[in-house]
Amino acid sequence: MRLEPLTAPSIVRKVGFPIAALCGTVFIASMLAMLAGANPFSVLGLILKGAFGSQFALLETLNRATPLIFTGLAVAVAFRAKFWNIGAEAQLYAGALMTVLLGTGALPWPSIALLPLLALVAILAGALLLLVPAILKTRFGVDEVVTTLLFNFIFLLFISMLLEGPLKDPMGMGWPKSARLVQDARLPRIFESLRLHWGFGLALISAVGIWVIQTRSTLGYEMRAVGLNRQAAAFAGIPVNRVLLKTALLSGGLAALAGFSEVAGVKASLTLDLSPGYGYTGIIVAMLALLNPLGVVVAALFVAGIFVGADSMSRAANVPTYLADMMLAIALLLMVLAILLTRFRIVRD
Repeated sequence: MRLEPLTAPSIVRKVGFPIAALCGTVFIASMLAMLAGANPFSVLGLILKGAFGSQFALLETLNRATPLIFTGLAVAVAFRAKFWNIGAEAQLYAGALMTVLLGTGALPWPSIALLPLLALVAILAGALLLLVPAILKTRFGVDEVVTTLLFNFIFLLFISMLLEGPLKDPMGMGWPKSARLVQDARLPRIFESLRLHWGFGLALISAVGIWVIQTRSTLGYEMRAVGLNRQAAAFAGIPVNRVLLKTALLSGGLAALAGFSEVAGVKASLTLDLSPGYGYTGIIVAMLALLNPLGVVVAALFVAGIFVGADSMSRAANVPTYLADMMLAIALLLMVLAILLTRFRIVRD
């Protein structure tokens, strides 16, 4: 048996296999719930209710989806050009760091000027952080998977050093965290008394903007061409290395916006546990979305719903929240298989 590439996959393959992957995820998760001693239909119902069953639950899901949209877009942009950015976690913290450095009183500006500046500086920080692995790849052929992954650990250690030293809040009772942002540096809430902030709106605008870039711009065409066949793109006159550098800048900036939105919209200060792995989960979001920027929004809501719903389900059904992690892992594996089957068919020799 061998795999044979398909020149024009049918709509059934493009749509049917991803849907089958999600259905398979639900089925396997149900079996796992049964093994945990719970009613699978009750568990799935509790996850849905916990994620979307009330106004509070829905807004919490949207709030949790906000950083996932940014990191999912960052990964989708990079992977589209076959630039394997595994370092969205470091870029997220780079954006958060710059937000704290300038948002804790260094600039006594009103929010209408301060918030755009913080977002811009965060974008530049994330972009420049990813530019280093991009230059190493284009100039010296260094594998970006290794460099971007190692940057996650290096930058987190750097953040830890800062929080135990110059950035440590003297009023924090010894806890390793930064000072809190001034009020003008915080993103306003969409709904009063609820945590959903305008970072979610910025995420939606970013998704639409990336979709326009990928489908309506020269850069988007060049990114797709480089991702499909780098040698053919170079032969056609596309500056491959320049495209990869632009892709890295865009991807790193998007991931950094996740850090900006979490600090300015939710936490108000920088801590080591700011991100529970949003950078890595963004890879799952991008793959579930098939690297489509608009699909990233839907995939981020799906993943956020599982996480938020699993917290509620765990308390009600006495099932470990690790079931949510299992569901995401299964969804990713099945979606990768679905992508493979949409592009290839199995042929018996």
